[in-house]
Amino acid sequence: MRPNPDHILTQVQAAEAEEKRGSLRIFFGYAAGVGKTYSMLQAARQAKHEGRDVVIGYIEPHGRADTEALLEGFEALPLLEIPYRGVPLKEFHVDAALARHPDLILVDELAHTNAAGCRHEKRWQDIEELLNAGVDVWTTLNVQHIESLNDVIGQITGVIVRETIPDGVFEKADVLELIDITPEELLARLKGGKVYVSEQADRALQSFFQKSNLTALRELSLRQAADRIHDDVEAGRRAKAAVQSWATVDRLLVCIGPSPTTARVIRIAKRMATALHASWIAVSVDLTGEESSHAARQQIAQHFRLAERLGAETLTLAGQSVTETILDFARSRNVTKILVGKTKQPRWRRFLFGTVVDDLLEQSGEIDVYVIHGKEDIQPSTPVKSPGAHLNRSSYLKATVAIMVAAGLAAGLRSLRIADAEANTVMIFLAGVAWAAFRDGQGPAVLSSILAVLTFDFLFVPPLYTFATADAQYAVTFAVMLMIGLGISTLTSRLRAQIESARRRERRTSALFELGKQLSSLSGRVFLVNAAGSKLSELTSGEIAIYLSSRSGPAELIFGNESTIASHPVSLPTAQWVIDHDQIAGAGTDTLPNALAVFFPMIGSQRSLGAVGIRTSEMQTLLEPDQRRFIEACVNQLALSLERDQLAIAAAEAHIQAETEQVRNSLLSSVSHDLKTPLAAIAGASSSLLQSSNLDEAIRCQLLESINEEAKRLDRLLENILQMSKLDAGAATPHLQWHLLEEIVGSALRRTQQELHQHPVQLNIPDDLPLIFVDGLLLEQVFVNLLENEARHTPAGTGIHISAVPENDVIRISVSDTGPGIPAGAEEKIFNRFYRAFPAADSGRGSGLGLAICRAIITSHGGTITAASVPESGAEFIIRLPLRKDAPRIQVE
Repeated sequence: MRPNPDHILTQVQAAEAEEKRGSLRIFFGYAAGVGKTYSMLQAARQAKHEGRDVVIGYIEPHGRADTEALLEGFEALPLLEIPYRGVPLKEFHVDAALARHPDLILVDELAHTNAAGCRHEKRWQDIEELLNAGVDVWTTLNVQHIESLNDVIGQITGVIVRETIPDGVFEKADVLELIDITPEELLARLKGGKVYVSEQADRALQSFFQKSNLTALRELSLRQAADRIHDDVEAGRRAKAAVQSWATVDRLLVCIGPSPTTARVIRIAKRMATALHASWIAVSVDLTGEESSHAARQQIAQHFRLAERLGAETLTLAGQSVTETILDFARSRNVTKILVGKTKQPRWRRFLFGTVVDDLLEQSGEIDVYVIHGKEDIQPSTPVKSPGAHLNRSSYLKATVAIMVAAGLAAGLRSLRIADAEANTVMIFLAGVAWAAFRDGQGPAVLSSILAVLTFDFLFVPPLYTFATADAQYAVTFAVMLMIGLGISTLTSRLRAQIESARRRERRTSALFELGKQLSSLSGRVFLVNAAGSKLSELTSGEIAIYLSSRSGPAELIFGNESTIASHPVSLPTAQWVIDHDQIAGAGTDTLPNALAVFFPMIGSQRSLGAVGIRTSEMQTLLEPDQRRFIEACVNQLALSLERDQLAIAAAEAHIQAETEQVRNSLLSSVSHDLKTPLAAIAGASSSLLQSSNLDEAIRCQLLESINEEAKRLDRLLENILQMSKLDAGAATPHLQWHLLEEIVGSALRRTQQELHQHPVQLNIPDDLPLIFVDGLLLEQVFVNLLENEARHTPAGTGIHISAVPENDVIRISVSDTGPGIPAGAEEKIFNRFYRAFPAADSGRGSGLGLAICRAIITSHGGTITAASVPESGAEFIIRLPLRKDAPRIQVE
């Protein structure tokens, strides 16, 4: 077997990375106290004795005298002190380690969580940085700290471990050294005070350190170590490009075929796998260029279902030789035992054509081959036919006609003295054989080969018109002609089958591509299901029913309401069973076979999303391996699309929730400050009035005016908040009527005359301006907010200019000032809620909602509002409102 180029490339890349990266050695155990740190220090002493530069980065001796004794003689790096609630915490100093850059550093407790203030949150991240710097690291780890085992260990011990490491860190360790003692010995050490002090030991014995817990943890640690060793073995095989299997772990392979013996082989394989505690694979070979009958495919599908029920992994391989394909696959999967069935065959047939069993026994090498002889008690319902038996008689008739045409052509050419040599005649007959093989398959091709030899002998070999030959040398010619004809027929029919197989694969690939492309362009489960259902109905030429799972009840029928599947009483229970068990069920299967359709599960990444029921005129073809894989691929496409849609909806909801939370926090932050300011002023003025009875009239009026002003300000703030809430909820629907723009602007000026008393306002609105179709109150609020904004952010004495002109199909309204303008880059941000371009200048007197309300109101009218800074002129707000063609024009006198 040739080395895999991908494996070679991976090895080269890994070797290059390893040259630059330090090595990681983990001393691995199942609980505290088994001796991980002690063993690491002993190994470090040996390494130092051998001349390596060994440094202590961090060791946790837990008050154990024997461990502390082993620390003597080592250089120890200074620890990093982190103050925490008045107590200094000592952590591993990764910067000191990088600066020292030893050959080997010891860092205890790989899963430790660093104190706040360290560069990394976890100690394994510190170690990863050291490894990337080329420093070798030795560390310790308990099995309960592996992330993937966290829930399992929590279920066993009742303790949820908070400090875990990603599995990838554990898997990337260059060396895993298992430190193991019996649970009895560990309990004895615990009771003897060699693990924890007495009070801690008593608590540990009553909770985590129970013998049952320790036994289970020990099994998990041993399994993790065994899996790691198995991975190392596989890596060693790939590194050596080993052809033969390494029988470190038994793995069985069962050869699946249409023979009735196969069922017995499968059952024996199951019993053998159980006895050996081995995994097993059921494999069928689809010969490229060979056509199998419908009955044979059905029988193979039935055997695959039996193997799946018994727990096997099932695969269909493609190849030109059964033996070579099986052995190549077996060696790639490190299979140690192959089981194959053997049926009775005539000895002459075995001698002439050979058998798969004989070839496996001869070529298997180091792999054991078990030949199971016998016959299944239950015969298949349909007899297995040889390839080509399904062809009709017309194919054989066409092959006969092709040879007759070749004979006529040869005779004509010989009579004309154009091609009278016997070799030319033979070539003409072989061309007829090739034609028959390509057009009609192997069976008619074999017939045409025999007819070609007989016709050549009868018509062209003396004595003519008899099958006798005057020269014995013609026997060799006939034999060679027959062999070449059979060879041509075999190769040509194989080519024909390959072309048909390629066409089938191309059609299926194209169908999957079209389905995926169609689903990727849609969103919404109803649209996705309808598109997939229509496509599946087209591909299978049958009825489709699609059920989606429901968290609160039975499955819901989404597609195929008019189909006979939907009306059948067993369909819904079958679909629900498929969803609950993630398995195929229905007609033709062993589960709920009285259903009208075959149901396939839609399996997502976390759960089943639904079931697809398919009913066709030929139900058994749906369970053939090729057709079943194709349908499962289509169903998986739908499942992925539905899951993508669900994730998109969840992401959108999360985004909305996050925005809502942000708005709520911003509102609370803004409103709490903005409410506090006027309330404080009102409270201060009112308390002064209440406490001081001898205030003169001028001061009393000033205090009352302050209360009145702050109350109005508070009212405007609450009005803005209420208005924004209505706009968000869609409750502020514009009540559109014809209005004069000048009247709306005038009303807004009257409402803001107190704020604008130091700002002269200039109006430039044409008298013949058309009426605008707007909500007068809402548009007035827009101008009020804009004018208050202008007054708040411009110095006293600066003017405000309001103008309006028709512009194509809109009315352009401008509100500008001669103040400081808008900061660069804030032209759009000022329309965001709670955004303030001049927070210091606001002095808490703006809510940050005014301009957001303006944009919401203008947008609800179908218009736009933008802001810009005019050089040396100030800020300008431009409103564009739609101008209706039927707008009446009123001349204002």
